[in-house]
Amino acid sequence: MALNNKIASLNDQSQLSHEQIEQLHSEAKQLLNQVSGVVLGKGDVARLCLVALYSGEHVLLEDVPGVGKTLMGKAIARSLDVDFCRIQFTPDLLPSDVLGGSVFNTQKSEFVFNRGPIFSNFVLADEINRAPSRTQSALLEAMSDSQVSIDGATYQLPKPFMVIATQNPFESEGTYALPESQLDRFLLRIAMGYPDREFESEILASHRHGQPVDRLQPIFDAQHVQQIQRAVREVTVDASISQYLLQIVHATRDCTDLAVGVSTRGALAWYRAAQALAFLDGRQFVIPDDVRDLAVPVLSHRVSLQSVAAGGHREDVEAIIRALTESVPSPA
Repeated sequence: MALNNKIASLNDQSQLSHEQIEQLHSEAKQLLNQVSGVVLGKGDVARLCLVALYSGEHVLLEDVPGVGKTLMGKAIARSLDVDFCRIQFTPDLLPSDVLGGSVFNTQKSEFVFNRGPIFSNFVLADEINRAPSRTQSALLEAMSDSQVSIDGATYQLPKPFMVIATQNPFESEGTYALPESQLDRFLLRIAMGYPDREFESEILASHRHGQPVDRLQPIFDAQHVQQIQRAVREVTVDASISQYLLQIVHATRDCTDLAVGVSTRGALAWYRAAQALAFLDGRQFVIPDDVRDLAVPVLSHRVSLQSVAAGGHREDVEAIIRALTESVPSPA
């Protein structure tokens, strides 16, 4: 009942006019087209990344080196007129290198807080799993509450605030597994994959004279992003869609193959992502396909298998999520 009430409270009364919403739909599609035109052959990944942006959440891009994870983050950042920072995660990176810290000011005879790179609208956390858990965990409060607490003081992060993190597979040399609490802060976990041969030929040609991402121009600013995020919260979610989503969530908790099912935070994240996907597709209402299309990227990193055999862990989890989603009847 508590989860039902939380999800029901997410439906806000419309505050934007029809003309404003249509304009925002058009501009959201324009941003998608620009990013997809730079990261060729990855329009589906770009679409999911913008779902996270419009939801006010964060995204984790995962795959082998060299398939465009960092390029995707740069393309989105350069398409927005916002403060952008890239943090290269390394084994010797300290939490203070990310958050900042207090230094003693001899002139004022007091400690002064120096803000770290996390105080940006858009943060690209590159190869996040190359830093130890202590440094990874420094992002928890920032990603969850958009604030940082240091030395007894709390500092608000700028709005909007988004983290796009990239990571290589855990089997890669010199990497650390992300803690479950850290994974839960990401709205989506997305595998980039290799581009098709046709697109790879276009990539070779388009990079002949430099990086296309360097020539991108901002489409809108931070205030505009916040307006889209507000419009996303006004997307209608019928009660039958909410119940459909919750049935699948509870199915993950009852599944004998899973040790840990989807949490309440995960259900809320899925709900918000479905709203953002509907908005990006030019609709003011969520349909069952929105929920189904997001099941794997939203839920697969929020559950754990009962027993992990050698290899195939991610594939096994995703197969279970798909099977559970298909087992629940879709609302008419």
